[in-house]
Amino acid sequence: MNNRYQICKNCIMDTTDSKIRFNDDGLCDYCLGYKNKILSKWEPNKDRTEELIKISGVIKNKTRKDKYDCIIGMSGGTDSSYLLYVATKIMKLRPLVYTVDTGWNTDIANLNIKKIVDKLGLTLYVEKINEEEMNDLQISFLKSNVPYQDFPQDHAIFAGLYNFAIKNKIKYVLTGANNSTEGIRPPIEWVYVNDLKLMKSIHKQFGKVKLDTFPMCSMFKYRVFYPYFKGMKRIAPLDYLPYEKDKVEEFLKNEFGWEKYENKHYENVFTRFYEGYYLPQKFNFDKRRSYFTNLILTNQMTRDEALKQISKQPYDSKLVMEDKLTIATKLNISINELEQYISGSNKSYKDYKNSFRRINLYLKIANIFGKEKRNFR
Repeated sequence: MNNRYQICKNCIMDTTDSKIRFNDDGLCDYCLGYKNKILSKWEPNKDRTEELIKISGVIKNKTRKDKYDCIIGMSGGTDSSYLLYVATKIMKLRPLVYTVDTGWNTDIANLNIKKIVDKLGLTLYVEKINEEEMNDLQISFLKSNVPYQDFPQDHAIFAGLYNFAIKNKIKYVLTGANNSTEGIRPPIEWVYVNDLKLMKSIHKQFGKVKLDTFPMCSMFKYRVFYPYFKGMKRIAPLDYLPYEKDKVEEFLKNEFGWEKYENKHYENVFTRFYEGYYLPQKFNFDKRRSYFTNLILTNQMTRDEALKQISKQPYDSKLVMEDKLTIATKLNISINELEQYISGSNKSYKDYKNSFRRINLYLKIANIFGKEKRNFR
């Protein structure tokens, strides 16, 4: 662990990640890992449309008798919004658009989804998560005092998508994940991995409502069982195209009337509060460091611009208070209770039953074989 503050000379990752490592030139392992593991197999802004068209040809051939070629999870954010355009207008596919309603989407996010789905003439399937179960799990996580408060939502979203795809025999899942904006993963101590054992452990200790309908999908299931035994294929089309965030957002605005958010993932009220207030205030973790670092490494932002942005508050203090009230009201707790949860003793996955050793071993193996290129610590 670092005993003194240090920040990378190339990006803005720093010793708020307790396990960050620097070489003799002051470059962090995020920058070095990006250069050695991602850039060695991916060229930013290289146009590989021809390869993408070939992939879409395979998909269409395999699914010509099916109602839908593929399924796409939609949040209303930049990546998923542009992915819908790419899938329909460039790849000429017939996707089913799938979204999970966890109860926290902003009105702008819902409107973005509607605008794009309607203009592209697509079918939207909305999976509504049981509110009582969702609230109980989120309160459990608040009581647990761990950093990863968005785990319940994240899990519901991807587990719901993958489970739905397999249940309805849709084998191709198109994802908006991409190296251009997501090649840098926030440290595990900031954002934990998909550990179903941890989620169940926290809920068992603090929860009161049975999770009878809540979507669940372990890492083994979606990384191994679904792909190798059920034939699910996960494809990331945005890595085949030039993808600059600012230009894409401008395109979406002009083409669909899409509206952007203040920061990445701020299309969701709880996520906005968790990333913009809870993590920085309680743990001194600011996820914008990893987001901006990714943009620095792909030449979409200068280091000076990133330092200027990171010096500002993530979002308006008045909106923080409004979000606190919204969250407390929806979770049926008082503002005082919410504040007590935030001020509790900080804990991590190590304080609860977890599968980290097994998951970490799998991720290291996946890293060796190129199935996972980002740093995991």
